[in-house]
Amino acid sequence: MASTTFSGPVTATAGFVGDIKLPTHTVANAPSASAAGAGTIIFVSNGAGGDPCVAVSDGTNFIRPDTGGTIASS
Repeated sequence: MASTTFSGPVTATAGFVGDIKLPTHTVANAPSASAAGAGTIIFVSNGAGGDPCVAVSDGTNFIRPDTGGTIASS
């Protein structure tokens, strides 16, 4: 299957087919939340006190949606 990169919003009228894979980081190598931009979603392999979690940039920090706290390895 081909890979396509989009530079703007994507609208899917019939849904997406296949898996959605988030970029994976550790707390130590996560990008700057401000450089990534508000709304950026990443997977952090150790961001929930050493356990994996999803995090969303609020433009300043990567926030864990399950707790509202920032990512932390411990």
